[in-house]
Amino acid sequence: MEQVRTKAVQPRDQEVLAKYAHHFRIIEEELENTLYSKVPAIKKMGRHSLLGQGKRLRPLLFVLSCNLFGNESEHIYKLSVVFEYIHTASLLHDDVLDNAEIRRKKPSANTLWGNHAAVLEGDFLYSKAFLSAVNLANLEFFKKLTRTTTIMAEGQVLELLHTGDWNLDTRTYFNIIIAKTAVLISAACACGGIISEADDRDVARLENFGMNMGIAFQLVDDILDYTSTEKVFGKPVGKDLREGKVTLPMIYTLEDMKSMDREKVLSLLTSIAEDEDAHKEVVELVRANGALERVRSEAERYVEKAAEQLAPFPDTDAKYNLLELNQYIVGRSF
Repeated sequence: MEQVRTKAVQPRDQEVLAKYAHHFRIIEEELENTLYSKVPAIKKMGRHSLLGQGKRLRPLLFVLSCNLFGNESEHIYKLSVVFEYIHTASLLHDDVLDNAEIRRKKPSANTLWGNHAAVLEGDFLYSKAFLSAVNLANLEFFKKLTRTTTIMAEGQVLELLHTGDWNLDTRTYFNIIIAKTAVLISAACACGGIISEADDRDVARLENFGMNMGIAFQLVDDILDYTSTEKVFGKPVGKDLREGKVTLPMIYTLEDMKSMDREKVLSLLTSIAEDEDAHKEVVELVRANGALERVRSEAERYVEKAAEQLAPFPDTDAKYNLLELNQYIVGRSF
């Protein structure tokens, strides 16, 4: 039964996410209620960066992972926002490093308030996340959170070190996306088990579920960077390419080229940030050579690996919901 569900044709994004409107409403309320500071500017920046446009995937996965063990306490929503705080804090810092101008379909915080303020706002949100964890969760939850944010920082540095490294290998690429993206999604799922007092084996299954799902999520993001539109995706298409971030579609594109063609593309890549024609040429090349289809196939394999982790759990609504969101990952448009 579950295998059929995981392979079902996906409805459009909003049709899937609309099923979780009740959860999103409570999560949004908790974000609004807990975003407090004595400094009005901090709250203003926080509201701009945090509220309104995010998918809330990480807090939702935490809530559903709690539900998997029959934990449906209202208390879990207060903890769920921890993962959105951490996610948004990482985006604030990321946008400063990338000089990004757009985030979640509106001007980025660093564009409106400057880099210094954006970094400090990110620090504030990290602190809020840890304060909530200390006050509301147990020690194992807190340990998982601190390990996760440490790995995320390492991933950010690793990506920075390889910016503009067009010879990046797939192993390093996966190390970066696991640390920057997948580890937080994995932690959100695992912490649902931890706070619900699940045994170690079930927590590990949720951790692996989230890790594979998180990898698939980033692979699809890398595809959308070449195929979506700014209106839908919420940030400029080809943004990673302009910033010198080497993602899997480009790695595969360069791998498949003959030496002379590869040298030509590498020459284009050196001027891609300033040369719009070079940018368009490289984007079209990646779109045309089959690399995106190859990356999508990999994303689908990770989705399948994630679904396998939930096979031992009883067939409940919570399990179905997690499997549905897992499958949604590869069919989404933003």
